[in-house]
Amino acid sequence: MTELNQRINELQTEVHAKRTGLKQLDDQKEALFKERNALGKQISEFIRQIKPLREERDTLTNEVKALKDERAKLTKHIQEKIGVFKETSPVKTTATGESPHRLRKEIERLEYKIETEAPSFDKEKQLMKAINELRKKLKNAEHANTAWKASKEISSDIDTAKKSADTTHDQIQQKAKLSQEKHEQMVKLSKHIDELKEQEKKLNAQIDLKKKEIEELLKPFDEQRKELNELRKKAGLEVEEEGKRKEHTKKKKLSDLRKEVEDKIKNKQKLTNQDLLILQSSDE
Repeated sequence: MTELNQRINELQTEVHAKRTGLKQLDDQKEALFKERNALGKQISEFIRQIKPLREERDTLTNEVKALKDERAKLTKHIQEKIGVFKETSPVKTTATGESPHRLRKEIERLEYKIETEAPSFDKEKQLMKAINELRKKLKNAEHANTAWKASKEISSDIDTAKKSADTTHDQIQQKAKLSQEKHEQMVKLSKHIDELKEQEKKLNAQIDLKKKEIEELLKPFDEQRKELNELRKKAGLEVEEEGKRKEHTKKKKLSDLRKEVEDKIKNKQKLTNQDLLILQSSDE
């Protein structure tokens, strides 16, 4: 019985120590779980912030692409107009600079002179030659004037297109800058996410280690607890048997004493107080 109680005491100490150790490990594991969950919430929040940034960046990128296409069309248009402008330049340079209106007036004056003054044949011939020369100049002047007007319109068109191209370029610069800012914010958040995921990975490794430690401690704990329960059960049965033996011994002793008292009564011997107590005990 002493050895059994000693073993029970040993097991109780060991089971208690292991239970304390298991609780400590479980608390540590739960703390790691809590820390990992907090990281998970941060990661989710950063991911939530990235989504609108990506949408804004992509929208700006598409707008920049559309503006670049528009600028390319404007640049092509400008180049084409410059080419046309260059083609009209030689005509402008060959112009005499004389006014078509003045030339017409001079032609009308000479023609009127021929009609009203009745010049000689040689004089009329000279006047007709002068009129023909003036008509050639008028034709060149009118052509040059038309080319000048056309080149002026082309120049104005080029200037307008250049202004549009400059405005488009400014818009491209602004939107590209905003797009880059959104992208940099995304990169920064993505870097934070990677760092947090690395911490999360380390925490998972620590959690797995705690689970393994708990598993390794749990097996002997369960075995010792099972042994302890069996020994406690065994100890309880032995105590019960011991009680039964003591009860049996007590009853036998009381029976023997009663027989002695009964013999006294038969022999009409004087009974003592002790004898009376024995008779009372036997009656209960």
